[in-house]
Amino acid sequence: MANLQLKITDPLKHLSGTPDISGRYSDAQKAKIANAAKEFESLLTSMMLKSMSKTTDGMFGSSSFGGDDFDTIFQNEIASFISERKSLGIASILYKKITGEDMNVISKPAEMQPLKTDQKLDIKTDFQNTPSILPSSKAMNRLSRYDDIIDNASSIYGVDKNVIKSVILTESAANEKALSSAKAKGLMQLIDSTAADMGVNNVWDPQQNIYGGTKYLSEMLRKYNGNLGLALASYNAGPQNVDKFGGIPPFEETQNYVKRVLGYLNHLNGDKNGSERSI
Repeated sequence: MANLQLKITDPLKHLSGTPDISGRYSDAQKAKIANAAKEFESLLTSMMLKSMSKTTDGMFGSSSFGGDDFDTIFQNEIASFISERKSLGIASILYKKITGEDMNVISKPAEMQPLKTDQKLDIKTDFQNTPSILPSSKAMNRLSRYDDIIDNASSIYGVDKNVIKSVILTESAANEKALSSAKAKGLMQLIDSTAADMGVNNVWDPQQNIYGGTKYLSEMLRKYNGNLGLALASYNAGPQNVDKFGGIPPFEETQNYVKRVLGYLNHLNGDKNGSERSI
């Protein structure tokens, strides 16, 4: 597979719409405040659900095996969902009380330092001969809904749009409601701490999720000098593991993850690399 160029037509473009720096809190601080407010609302909602369910002997009945444990799990998940959707509005009230601002959707996070105008990064990979993978038609149809957002994220953060699409296909099959057992959420499967660090207020919002995931991927590409294999391994297993092993970690999940992303990328780039297989 030929090297890809990070598309950096306007290296300062991602600074457009930067908030007033004279404000009391930075964007990163506001994101953490928003996350804490949502967690408080989720906790309060969970307590309310628990109190309400007592009148019916729990959500699964008093005689159900493991009912108490299942009650707690479902109450927490429902509370988290309600909080993310901000249907109670408690988080928004707390956020405004602390910051004096509304909890607005971040449309274009802009915390990264601009690239130098003469800086070009080659995207390289350790898996040059990875076979192409054909995504399902359903996944591709879902993915097409976000073409405009992906194009914008590609322009802002300088990451090739097909790399973004390949990560989305691998992470969630382009399902914006995807939730993993590790609480990774949305199209690019962001965990709450990473979402907050990337300035994402609502991880379930497709635009914020894609911008946040692309921003993190861009940071990993810079960290590893454009090596796509290492950046993808870091996205999956964390940069600490990549640094620890001095390369792509010897984890089966991470090895398969990198190959799968590159397989989708080969397909999207029209590089068949031998027989193409379907997923």
